Amino acid sequence: MRNFIIFGPPGAGKGTQAQRIADALDLKHLSTGALLREEVSRQTNIGQRVQDLMAKGELVDDNIVDEIIKNKVENSGQVAGFIFDGYPRTISQANYLDVLLAAKALPLILNLEVSAEELSKRLILRGQTTGRADDNQETIKNRLIIYQQQTQPLLDFYASQKRLISVDGQGEIEEVYRRLSDQIK
Repeated sequence: MRNFIIFGPPGAGKGTQAQRIADALDLKHLSTGALLREEVSRQTNIGQRVQDLMAKGELVDDNIVDEIIKNKVENSGQVAGFIFDGYPRTISQANYLDVLLAAKALPLILNLEVSAEELSKRLILRGQTTGRADDNQETIKNRLIIYQQQTQPLLDFYASQKRLISVDGQGEIEEVYRRLSDQIK
C-alpha cells in the first residue's frame, strides 16, 4: 500500500495534482474540502456546523475532520492506497492520521511550492470559473494567513521525519505533474 499527502497553500493545485496521481497509481483520492462541501450541500448535521467556518476560510475543528477521514479510510474496502488532499492541516491531525495508517503505510508528503502572487491569481480565477464562495479576495487573504500560522508548521514536522518532498508547483499542470511523478516513481 502506498499513501501520499499532497500539501501546499490554497490554490497550489493540490486537487488537480492529487486526482492525476490517484488515477495514475489507482489510489483513493480523499479531498477534505470536497467532503466538507458535500456535507454542506446535503445540509447534514456536520454541514450545518461547518458552513459558516468554511465561508470565512477558517479551519474546521480537528475532531470533525478526523472523524470524516477515519470513516472514509475504514469504509474504502480494498484500495492500493490513499492520497489525502487538504488533510492534515494541523499537527494534531497529522498525528491522528499517522496512528490511523500505522498498520498500513505512513504517507509520503508531496509539497507544492507556489508564490503568494500566483496563489491569489489562481484562486480569483477559480472563484470566477467555479463560483466557489470561498474564492474571493477577503477569504483568500484569511485562508493564506491561516495556512501560514496553522498548517505550514507541518512542513517542519514531516521534514524532521524525512517524509517531505517539495516541488515547484508553478507552471503548466502537466509540467508540475511530471515533477511530482519523478519524485514518487
